[in-house]
Amino acid sequence: MLPANDRDLLRPSESGFSFFGWTRQRKMQVKASSADSNIEGTREPLISSKESPEVFTWSALILPFLFPALGGVLFGYDIGATSGASVSLQSAELSGTTWYNLSSIQTGLVVSGSLYGALCGSLIAFNVSDFLGRRRELIVAAALYLSGALITALAPGLPVLIVGRLLFGFGIGLAMHAAPLYISETSPSQIRGTLVSLKELFIVLGILLGYLMGNLEIDVIGGWRYMYGLSTPIAVILGIGMWWLPPSPRWLLLQAVRGKGNLEELKERAIFALSRLRGRPMGDTASDVQIKETLRSLQYSFEDQDGEANFLEIFQGKSLKAFIIGGGLVLFQQITGQPSVLYYAATILQSAGFSAASDATRVSVILGVFKLLMTGIAVLKVDQLGRRPLLIGGVSGIVLSLFLLAAYYSFLNGTPIVAVLALLFYVSCYQVSFGPISWLMVSEIFPLRTRGRGISVAVLVNFASNALVTFSFSPLQELLGASMLFVTFGVIALLSLLFVIFYVPETKGLSLEEIESKILK
Repeated sequence: MLPANDRDLLRPSESGFSFFGWTRQRKMQVKASSADSNIEGTREPLISSKESPEVFTWSALILPFLFPALGGVLFGYDIGATSGASVSLQSAELSGTTWYNLSSIQTGLVVSGSLYGALCGSLIAFNVSDFLGRRRELIVAAALYLSGALITALAPGLPVLIVGRLLFGFGIGLAMHAAPLYISETSPSQIRGTLVSLKELFIVLGILLGYLMGNLEIDVIGGWRYMYGLSTPIAVILGIGMWWLPPSPRWLLLQAVRGKGNLEELKERAIFALSRLRGRPMGDTASDVQIKETLRSLQYSFEDQDGEANFLEIFQGKSLKAFIIGGGLVLFQQITGQPSVLYYAATILQSAGFSAASDATRVSVILGVFKLLMTGIAVLKVDQLGRRPLLIGGVSGIVLSLFLLAAYYSFLNGTPIVAVLALLFYVSCYQVSFGPISWLMVSEIFPLRTRGRGISVAVLVNFASNALVTFSFSPLQELLGASMLFVTFGVIALLSLLFVIFYVPETKGLSLEEIESKILK
């Protein structure tokens, strides 16, 4: 149901429907959400409208970012390694097994086993994330990564292999929930966008590493075991690193305002944790003042709320607005067809005469390097340009590239250079928009009260929509053909562009508490 003022704008007038008046008003509302004014309500939140930039050193931020980002590396590595492992596993000469002749269903279980596990891991995260905290959730994820990788690499048969793939997927579900949370909650607000987006760069780096490992081991007997086994040392480093790092100070304060422990003790632990994260002396004045200000803002936010957030609260008030923004972005991230576009990559390059296209693993490496470079550009610019400009520009390019691909498969198939340029343009635009920015917005947009559970639902939406696109691709291809399939994705991308323009706010430079008080009103 539209608000009353929106319904008035949509009523017929002498000059027809005032749709454009409504869209202008929606755009103004989005901009107003990012402004410093607090028109609604009679009380001001206990945070400054112009928070002074936090003083920090880059060297102190390396390890608090690097260790949780390894969870993203392992997620990406699984994607890249599976492309080569699925070929090696089904080869009579190279699999090194007697059960290499897999059916399409069995192959689907191996390839998508981690996706099923990630869906289950997202459901688990919903129930345990606020209890465990971000740090311990990542430690559990590391244990699941390690056990899943070892079981997969040493599997004596297909059933054990599938169990290993599911366990690894459980780790993905937990890590993709906790890593952006930990990074966003422990980063200085002025570079939060850069660091959370840099995690996406690490996912792409993991994909590239998986492609490279597949290319190196593709001709080795039992090479798929080495491809999956290489993730074990990374999982060990992730677990040890997160064991060494302190808990998120914001999570400790959240426990305090929820009455989950002694207020003074948790506040002191938060000051100690922040001092370690910033490389400051224990108990320094800057950390003490920062924690006290954050605690006051949390107490203000929670003063009229009792108990923990429940499932229904995610779909109410401020949390509903956050879920529409974050959940909408991760949904469009998947249903604009990225898996399908990359599926056609080898065919497109081969039709253009590129010799590397005859070898799928080498084509994957080329695209992986390109994705890495474009994600790097987004990381460098996200805190300078902001989230909305990158999203609007990138999604506009996605729309254009999808319609160009549709045209190629319809009437421009005699000019393969069009398809090659459209493919590279699509990858470029995706990696500067939906790729990093969706996860960044999800990590920062939810109110702290519902952040843990809200992000777990958003992660669930992401993996569920990924599964939907993956499993519907073949029947849609047979039903519509390649041209109409890309037209369909192009129309969905156009809808996602309208969603970004009229609903997604700008959060550049705002602290997490400022986002909650100013944007989610």
